[in-house]
Amino acid sequence: MENERNNAAKTISWVMMITLLGKVLGLYRDRLLATHYNVGMEANAFLTASRIPRVFFDAVFASAIAGCFIPVFSEYLEKKGKKEAFRFAGGFISIILLLTAILTGLGMLFPQPLVALFSDYQDTQTTALAVSLTRLMFPTVLFSGLAFSLVGVLQAQDHFTAPALMSTASNLIIVVYFLFLDKKLGIYGLATAYLLGWLLQGLIQLPPLHRLGYHYEPSLPFRSEGMKKVFALMGPVMVSTWVQPINLVINSRFGSRLYDGGGVAALEYSNNLYLVITGTFILSITNVIFPKLSRLTAGGKEGDFRDTLRQTVHSSLFFVLPMSIGLMVVARPLISFVYGGGEFDAFSTHITSTALMWLSLGMAGYAVQNIVSRAYFAKQDGKTPLIAGGLSILVNLLLCMVLVERFEVAGLAVASAVSSTVYALILMLPMEVRGEGILDKKTVADLLKMLIAALVMGLCAGTVLNLLAGAVPVGKLGELICLGGSALAGAVVYFVLVLALGVPEARLTLRILKPGK
Repeated sequence: MENERNNAAKTISWVMMITLLGKVLGLYRDRLLATHYNVGMEANAFLTASRIPRVFFDAVFASAIAGCFIPVFSEYLEKKGKKEAFRFAGGFISIILLLTAILTGLGMLFPQPLVALFSDYQDTQTTALAVSLTRLMFPTVLFSGLAFSLVGVLQAQDHFTAPALMSTASNLIIVVYFLFLDKKLGIYGLATAYLLGWLLQGLIQLPPLHRLGYHYEPSLPFRSEGMKKVFALMGPVMVSTWVQPINLVINSRFGSRLYDGGGVAALEYSNNLYLVITGTFILSITNVIFPKLSRLTAGGKEGDFRDTLRQTVHSSLFFVLPMSIGLMVVARPLISFVYGGGEFDAFSTHITSTALMWLSLGMAGYAVQNIVSRAYFAKQDGKTPLIAGGLSILVNLLLCMVLVERFEVAGLAVASAVSSTVYALILMLPMEVRGEGILDKKTVADLLKMLIAALVMGLCAGTVLNLLAGAVPVGKLGELICLGGSALAGAVVYFVLVLALGVPEARLTLRILKPGK
């Protein structure tokens, strides 16, 4: 068991490092967007246009791949062998490509109502540009369908390197465009670079698939046994994974009414940075653990399934709780360091850092709901996530209506954070009632210890940040020193406290860090 846990930790660490590289490039991409376009008309139109096809893909197809394909494909591998599993995969990919092509065509033909759904800009120029860019960027849906389908085949067989490289490849293309072509080609060239990046995400999956012996055989087996299972699971799973896309639509629409549309960019920049920090960690874990949970379910190993889930949540929160508190403390200097400069002025820094600070409240909820929802999907149960997702969307909408007018972008961020937390709690409730949950007495005690340590860490990090701010030179170097000093002080304080309080992950980390271990 210990060797298996160490191997999983090594795999997650490797995937996390690759994913982090892509996220850092994505952060640099967003900095270039901020310094070139600030939160002005072109930035708002572009961010709306790029979000629309992404949301539609996430809402309709990402769930079919993430929540439905991998469990059924894993069942084929476990019970029928690789040949039948590959045949099922070929049919699934063909159907996804057909459906995404249809959606792409519809999106390119009718972008106007989509832009009206996602935004409420006061000037017609921004709306017209968003419509034009949406039409250009809608093939993202087709390219995403190809990329994510191929990723599903690889991840189900415990191959994670090429999938983890997806964002690195696409972001590298966009960064190169910003550095060498943006002044000449402008915002339409940027949209084209995004399209090429998404196409490359699919193409880089082909070499490892070839090495596994996979050869795509097109077919449209709508009535096959495997596709019937996918379709039966797809409805509730699809709706349950609409939480983030629908909340993006809600928040984007409310944000378009703030600061002459600048609320859209502020929320987008802060959310992207938030996902770099927490998404790198959480998504690396879920991408590795989900196929394992699916195989344990297919093999009827319920005890191992529950232990794996409990340990994953426990270990994740060990890192996520201090990250959440720490990010709230350093939000303003972090936003200034990453995005500040060029067209990104003090006001942009203020509204974006405010959004980031309050978004960070929902980090633990975001982590838990990502992990626990995968457990339901692995069991081919989409009904519970469906109910939880619907309630969390309602919470987000109601809070936006109540908070945004008074608290502006902070209200948007709080609504999003509370929605994630509600989603996580509702997902956990049925497991706890059935006695299959993760919150035994020891886990609750450990979580309280982690939270106390994280709060003390936040106080220490904030104190160090304030002391350094008055002693270092103004500028990027000073901001880097402040961020590095407060982060180091916070990490040391947190680790010492959790070690003294006897949290198991602290001792495990200490053993890993010892030379020769």
